[in-house]
Amino acid sequence: MSVEPPPLAIDLADDRATALLGEDLLLALAVGDCVALHGDLGAGKSTLSRALIRALADDPDLEVPSPTFTLVQTYDLAIPVAHFDLYRLSDESELDELGLQEALADGICLIEWPSKAGRALPKNRIDIHIAFAATGGRTVTINAPETKLARLRRVTEIRRFLDSHGRQGAHRRHLTGDASNRAYEHVYPADGSARLVLMDAPKRPNGPPIRDGKPYSQLVHLAEDVRPFVAIGQALRERGFAAPEVLAQDLDAGILLLEDLGEGGVLDEQGKPIADRYRASAACLAALHDTPFDREIVIAGGHKHVIPDFDRAAMKFEVELLLDWHLPWKRAGQPATAEERARYLAIWDELIDELVGSDTSIVMRDFHSPNIIWRDDRKGHDRVGLIDFQDAMIGPSAYDLVSLVQDARVTIERPLMDQLMADYLSARATKSDFDEAAFLKSWAIMSAQRACKLNGLWVRLKDRDGKPGYMRHLPRTLWHLSVAFEHPVLAPLRNWCIEAGIELPESPA
Repeated sequence: MSVEPPPLAIDLADDRATALLGEDLLLALAVGDCVALHGDLGAGKSTLSRALIRALADDPDLEVPSPTFTLVQTYDLAIPVAHFDLYRLSDESELDELGLQEALADGICLIEWPSKAGRALPKNRIDIHIAFAATGGRTVTINAPETKLARLRRVTEIRRFLDSHGRQGAHRRHLTGDASNRAYEHVYPADGSARLVLMDAPKRPNGPPIRDGKPYSQLVHLAEDVRPFVAIGQALRERGFAAPEVLAQDLDAGILLLEDLGEGGVLDEQGKPIADRYRASAACLAALHDTPFDREIVIAGGHKHVIPDFDRAAMKFEVELLLDWHLPWKRAGQPATAEERARYLAIWDELIDELVGSDTSIVMRDFHSPNIIWRDDRKGHDRVGLIDFQDAMIGPSAYDLVSLVQDARVTIERPLMDQLMADYLSARATKSDFDEAAFLKSWAIMSAQRACKLNGLWVRLKDRDGKPGYMRHLPRTLWHLSVAFEHPVLAPLRNWCIEAGIELPESPA
């Protein structure tokens, strides 16, 4: 027998607080959510609904009329919203004519006077009860299934964090999320000061042990909380690189309030690379790799972060994604044979041996277009804003250059790829101990390592996680693998792929 989770209780001082709750509520909603708003006349149902719709439209002056007489008002926004007022509904069967199910199929429904709907509303709805408080203001009680209520609790926890760090009344807007457990918001302080960014990154739950008693995140050295982000960002800023300053933090809760580096990127309006910005990024990367970093970083509060090694175990575990996901997908469900697996992993052991003595540095891990902020008003390397570096390791510096010139999400045509390589190598060549031939060998190996990981990861995101959109990158990352195979050190792996039936395109198209 399932036990209903305890409701979420919130005290609101006035209409402004009610409107802010409406904005915050939006951050917890998803397509298909039905929000039932209970309360007497004037309790604040319309105030909350209007604020939510205006926040989604990002237009504080958007006309949001009461649907008292029309029964429903629809808004064709980034997420469609249907705002129902059922006060005049005579029978719950009329909801079919009003299009409730259609509205829930691809959007969000806000329903005032939900008691008029009888049993027609979905059981997994969010019930919000608004009542006048005896001491003034309002009290809000929210009931919902645990998964939805957890999202709402998190949203209110972040609001308390902002309030306690001098950002009372700040407006919040969803910025982005990624394939991890992180999400980001834009925060607009009530005093009109500069916009900020909030990172919402609760501690990563450990999955089941996969190998040697360790979960996946530990095997490949993924950050499990926000402390590595704080530490690496601190180390970057101390060395003159443009990482966002942390303005407020709750390390245990996984909430950081950050300097906003801006919205500029390295892609044009058509999503194609801007060559000059990529070349500046390559120069910045060369400077980063010529800068020494301490392996141990101590942050405020005394926490010590030790930058992990990009070791053999992590490299091999990542390349197994090709075996476990790409190969069965390519062969209509037929997995790798024991002999294929053993030979593939033996080839990788030999390739990793070839990396001994290669140029090493801090490795940002995902130094590519989504994580580079272009700052046109700055000079030198300060133009290149760095984000998403919490998984940084110590390893072959070539890996980051692979991430840049073989951008997983954007096609870098061969002439620009070669130009970026030449720029980087020219910058590094000023150091007398830089061995270009050895670096190019490690670049080819790390190119193959990253491509094998990604060509398996896209399939896993589709088949396991229900995110088929990532498959559009597959032709590009297969081409990256074919480029890596131009180096003779990769001949054994190239032959293995051909024998396994993995097609290697000659272009990213």
